[in-house]
Amino acid sequence: MALTSEEIRRYDRQIILPELGLSGQQKLKEARVLVVGCGGLGCPVLLYLAAAGTGTIGIVEDDTVALSNLQRQIMYTTDTVGEPKLQEATKRLKMLNPLVNFIGYHTRLMAENALEIISNYDIVVDGTDNFQTRYLVNDACVMLNKPYVYGAINRFEGHVALFNYNESATYRDLFPSPPPPEQAPNCAEAGVLGVLPGIIGSIQALEAIKAITGIGEPLAGKLLIMDTLSMQSRMVRIPKIPGTPAINKLIDYEAFCGVPADTSEPLDEISYEAYMRLTESCADEPLFQLIDVREKHEYDRFNINGELMPLSELEKHLDKIRLDQTVVIHCQSGIRSRKAISLLKEKYGFNNLINLSGGINAIVAPGS
Repeated sequence: MALTSEEIRRYDRQIILPELGLSGQQKLKEARVLVVGCGGLGCPVLLYLAAAGTGTIGIVEDDTVALSNLQRQIMYTTDTVGEPKLQEATKRLKMLNPLVNFIGYHTRLMAENALEIISNYDIVVDGTDNFQTRYLVNDACVMLNKPYVYGAINRFEGHVALFNYNESATYRDLFPSPPPPEQAPNCAEAGVLGVLPGIIGSIQALEAIKAITGIGEPLAGKLLIMDTLSMQSRMVRIPKIPGTPAINKLIDYEAFCGVPADTSEPLDEISYEAYMRLTESCADEPLFQLIDVREKHEYDRFNINGELMPLSELEKHLDKIRLDQTVVIHCQSGIRSRKAISLLKEKYGFNNLINLSGGINAIVAPGS
């Protein structure tokens, strides 16, 4: 595993750093890093870890490239839309650095496979955007005693921390319990400035390199919060919560985070085009009640004349939901409207609800 002359030439600009040197580069070559997700955060993480000479990089990803990804997921191009992200990312990374060993897992990280996959690596970098995967990664890392590099982005703000490093705080010390699903929008719902994941993902890669090589002061027990609109950042200490129960098994993280379980019964959906055809054909006697479950600022920016009942306040508007008509519910992308329908069906027994497929995104950007 000694560094070759080609590796010394390739990594010369960081080897000459006295804090890193040949010994640090050797540690990078011997390191095995797992990156969960190669989306907005995963792209810069993977590019910089590969460029730095990380010896083995595992990649967990089962999604395909979408046109809406290209604004921030910098490893993909227009002609890769529809292709598997894992395939395209691996191809791009091998072109960047053929000396790195890449191992792909074309799957979601789940309770059933997390321990087996993570056990093969020294450190895990999380590039996902949902709470259930973050708790899963954290718990598996705690059980296996692996450091976990956390990153999160929302609109213009990003977070980075290093968990479970030399007995430092874990993700559960920062978030002992998950927020309600309606208060945890992802990028498709809340939006994100394209450059933000590049900044936060690069910091995640930096923290992984610091943890591997032992240089600098890692973000262990600390949360870095960065606001890119003001370019202000602050550091928050994350103390360990005393008396926290030991983690000795992985659980159902979908249920833990309140995500409705998939059922065999498909969700009734209608496209915007079909909705408009039916509406226009029965203009004198409306067939549908249209409900918009986005937030007011989204509604004010653009709407299709639905009745505003934000998901976060939906239960306050139950008396406004018609029982004598079919009710079409929509949001920005179809995610919150699905949550609204699940809530109304399961908790209040509504059986006249239809989801507007793709939400506003399918109207303002058809086919994207």
